[in-house]
Parts: sequence; structure tokens; C-alpha cells
Amino acid sequence: MGEKINSQDGLVPERDFEEKNPLIFVLCLTVGFMLLEATAGILTGSLALLSDAAHMLTDVFALSLAFFAIWFALRPPTSAKTFGFHRTEVLAAFLNSLLLFVITVGILIEAYKRIRNPVEVKSLQMTVVALVGLGVNVLGAYILSTIKKNNLNIRGVILHVIGDALGSVGAVIAGLVMLKTGWYYADPIISVLISALILRGAWKLFNESIHILLEGTPKGMDLKAVENAICSHNGVLSVHDLHAWTLTEGFEALSAHLVIEDINLSENLIEKIKKQLRDKFEISHVTLQVETRKCESDEVNCYDTKTPTLYG
Repeated sequence: MGEKINSQDGLVPERDFEEKNPLIFVLCLTVGFMLLEATAGILTGSLALLSDAAHMLTDVFALSLAFFAIWFALRPPTSAKTFGFHRTEVLAAFLNSLLLFVITVGILIEAYKRIRNPVEVKSLQMTVVALVGLGVNVLGAYILSTIKKNNLNIRGVILHVIGDALGSVGAVIAGLVMLKTGWYYADPIISVLISALILRGAWKLFNESIHILLEGTPKGMDLKAVENAICSHNGVLSVHDLHAWTLTEGFEALSAHLVIEDINLSENLIEKIKKQLRDKFEISHVTLQVETRKCESDEVNCYDTKTPTLYG
């Protein structure tokens, strides 16, 4: 048990590993500054810095997920894990979203307390740290933007880093307001705004991961359009038991039963349908089973015993 098996026709999507080095560099940069910002938030008493550090934690998770997705892609499927280890990324994203909810609730509770009883903040130190954080985020976004590969994970990470840069801008604004006016309400108010950014990202991450884990139809895919495309081929009479799902981001799968006119033309027909689904709908793994018109008219389920299941 657990022996390696060979990948077949898109079962394991090929990955380009040019993302690895930029991801590692930005990950180390982000982790280092997140720890610095959290420490500075405690020392200066700034909730805005602490909430921005929590937001940077989302970047750490996003970068880690992107990196480990590449690493797991190197591991071939086994007899125990026939689809490989791609779902680990989705499980991590789901747990990440739950952690973000907990962090946000903690920030909002503390912000409420500080709005009722404002706490003096070392505004100058807070502003300096926030400015450094803004520079770190801008640098990270630039490094990630140099990756040429059009990868959904990378695009998501860049959005995380840009969102965190906005959090740093908010912390800078809060620091400047407090330096200028001594109005310490700015710190918890900005923290609430940063929390809203975290909640927005966490909710999206939660929904997307749950959708994938529940084998939902891939995002943006019109299943009726897929069915019509399959039926447009000469020789295909009907389609049933059509299912499409996402194994992990960028890896869609589909299975269906086709009723066809001529069983002798099934192999060529399947190849045409596979190519269409790959080119038009970007479905990388297709499993199709063909049935004859005779089987469709029988009173019980009947599959032509001479017809093999053809895998894409």
C-alpha cells in the first residue's frame, strides 16, 4: 500500500517552479517584519500596529500555501492518494480562514474597549514602524509581480500583500493624526477598518475553500455550457451523470456518461471532446464512459460490456 503510481494525461498537472525563490524571499521578509511589528505594537501600545501585524499573518499563510502547493505538486499520486496531495492546500486555506475570524474578533473586542477608554499611544514610534511596513509590502508586491507565470495562487498572494500595504497606510494615518492632534481614538478606529479588510479576505477564503471541499462546480464554469459543448459533437446523442469539481485551484476535473450512436467511433470522439474541454473550459482531467443507444432504451441500467471506460 502507498506505492507510487504514474500520472496519466493531466492527472498531475505540470508545474513550473520559477515561483519558488521569490516566494521564499518574500515569505522570510514578511515573517520578519510581522514579528517586528507585533513587538512594536506591544511596546508602543498601538492596536493599529497589532491589527496590521495580524493582517500580515494572512500574508504569511497565503505565501506559505502558495509555496507548499508547489512543493506538494512534486509528490506523485500513490495507491492510497490517487489524486496526490493537492487538497492539502484547500484544507490549510479553510483552517486559515477560521484563524482569521478568531483574530478579527479579538481585535474588534479590544478596539471597542479602547474606544470607550482611549489608551495613550507612542505615536512617533508607531508611525515609523508603519512606514517601514509599507516599504516592506511595496517591495514584496514588486518581487511577486516579477514572476512571469500566470498562477492563481501568485495573483492571490499579490492581492494579500497589496491589502496589507493598505493596512500599513492606515496605521501611518492613525499615527500622524495622533502626533498632530493627540486624538487617540484614531488608533482603535483604524484598527476596525483594518479588521474589515481581514474579514473580507477571510470570508472569501472560507467560501472558496468550503465550495471546493464540498465538490462544488468550479468557479465561473457554466455546467450547461459544458453539456451543450459535448452534445455539439456529431455522434453524441445525450449526456448524463455529468459532474465537474475542483481538486485544488487551477486543477478542474470532470466525469460524465455519454450516449453515442456508433460504438466503433468512440475512441476518436472521446479524444475530440477531451481536447475541447481542455482548450475551451480548461478542464485538465476528464473521465468519460460511453453507452450505446440500445443501453439507453433498456429498462434497467445497462452498459455495453464491449465498451471500455475511457479516461482523460
